[in-house]
Amino acid sequence: MEIKKTQKIVDALSDRFKDVWKLLSETSLFLSRAGEIENYDSQLRQWRAELQSFRKNPQEIQRIRLEIIALRKSLRLLGYDLSLGGQYLILDGFRNDAALAEGFRRVVLYLTTATIYYLAGDGNHIELANYLERQLITERAITEHNRILDKHYLWYARQGQNLYLSGSDTEGKDDYERLKAEVDANVFLFLRCLKKLR
Repeated sequence: MEIKKTQKIVDALSDRFKDVWKLLSETSLFLSRAGEIENYDSQLRQWRAELQSFRKNPQEIQRIRLEIIALRKSLRLLGYDLSLGGQYLILDGFRNDAALAEGFRRVVLYLTTATIYYLAGDGNHIELANYLERQLITERAITEHNRILDKHYLWYARQGQNLYLSGSDTEGKDDYERLKAEVDANVFLFLRCLKKLR
């Protein structure tokens, strides 16, 4: 809880020091990727037009900056993580153990009714899955209200703002197709839950 609160403070401070055009651009990109652009499109257009009209008026630029910051704050209060707007999750086919030489690592994902749990490591996928499952049982993370819906055995690599996920030999083709559909349905859930996967 404290980590989330600290991150929100860092994000809010970061907003205050960003160039107003960059702030507007990042906000537009996030809203577009979150499927919310139509709800804010007219306001975003108005800010763009005003920034062009008032480019030599520091008071107006500051007013617009504060309005954009207020929007970003309200989005965070709704539970959005705006830092994810520039990140991409790329599902990149299947790989085998040669992926290690390409900088990929093994990861197991457990999708539950509440969240996504994962474990990355050097063991094989089955060992990782067994360890993750024991850990979730020990911590009582899996309950009647938080059931495991799906399991995925993947390779991952993070390159800049891109997170690549590829199926492993243990991942079935049907399972991988299901993962694609799950990511398409809620990419920000995956990006948020896998944010610390490095």
